[in-house]
Amino acid sequence: MPPEDRIRILHMIEAANTALRFVTGRRREDLDNDEMLLFALLRAVEVVGEAASRVSPETRAAAPAVPWASIVAMRNRLVHAYFDVDRNIVWRTVTEELPPLISLLDSLTENE
Repeated sequence: MPPEDRIRILHMIEAANTALRFVTGRRREDLDNDEMLLFALLRAVEVVGEAASRVSPETRAAAPAVPWASIVAMRNRLVHAYFDVDRNIVWRTVTEELPPLISLLDSLTENE
């Protein structure tokens, strides 16, 4: 794996872990009442997607279990359709989809 890809994947892991820290002890309803939490989660998910978009096609092809296209699409949706964000999807992404993604990404960096 090129060193730049490893750095990007580490950025993805860091941002995903940050999002998980933000939701620790929180409930879905907190997204409706805490604007700072919502913005923090959106930003963390955007960083995951932006870093994923910069991983080389070769590294992506070598790690087909990572849903690269979906991650980048989520980032694009949050950035370009910021006015119409479904908070349920944001919550589900952070609480249900990021933990297994972190495991996948960790396995990529451990092999390097």
